[in-house]
Amino acid sequence: MTDTPAESAKPSFRSDVTVELVKHSAADSDVLWAARVSTAGEQSLEELEKDPERSKGLINFLMRDRHGSPFEHNSMTFFISAPIFVFREFMRHRVGWSYNEESGRYRELQPVFYVPGEARKLVQQGRPGKYEFVEGTQAQQELTGRVMENAYRDAYEAYQEMLAAGVAREVARSVLPVGLFSSMYATCNARSLMHFLGLRTQHEQAKVPSFPQREIEMVGEQMEAHWARLMPLTHAAFNANGRIAP
Repeated sequence: MTDTPAESAKPSFRSDVTVELVKHSAADSDVLWAARVSTAGEQSLEELEKDPERSKGLINFLMRDRHGSPFEHNSMTFFISAPIFVFREFMRHRVGWSYNEESGRYRELQPVFYVPGEARKLVQQGRPGKYEFVEGTQAQQELTGRVMENAYRDAYEAYQEMLAAGVAREVARSVLPVGLFSSMYATCNARSLMHFLGLRTQHEQAKVPSFPQREIEMVGEQMEAHWARLMPLTHAAFNANGRIAP
């Protein structure tokens, strides 16, 4: 038997995602001392006290010629709130990433659900690999919002009914859709984040085009903004060299 669920909260709907930088050890100087140890040995520690701006050419060289390991000696931990379907795409990124997500086995999941905002393009044209998304009509927007909200309400009502009857949370959660919001900590280094951004964001400076789902791109854009403040020289070199991870 599970605990009796609390009085049922009313479902709420949102179209945004949030990304908070909760912990980091990341600076452009991390790239420099990691790179210079190969030729300077213990003297590479001097980079910790120097202005990395003076060595931005080295950072650009490493990025351009794809010497990737110096970009791994840093860490960023993000707290992300997004629909479950976004996290399912996240899990495809495994090298250089660590994840811990809230569990529907151990807590009662809250009724917060994703509904696309008006700016979200709804209509897919073409075929996979060569398709594009275009604006939906007002009628499609209204239909999407109404159908999704009704489905979410029905699913959460079924979830609450099973919990009230003593069904285990890990069983009852099966009726909940992937549009339910979840939260997780995601930890990565600059190299793994660059690989993520190269695939999950569209950018005018990218040499290789990417076609991400908009919702995971929204997460990527916020993560990139945090990273750009921490490592501006590395971020600039990433852009200047076609947004291809080294």
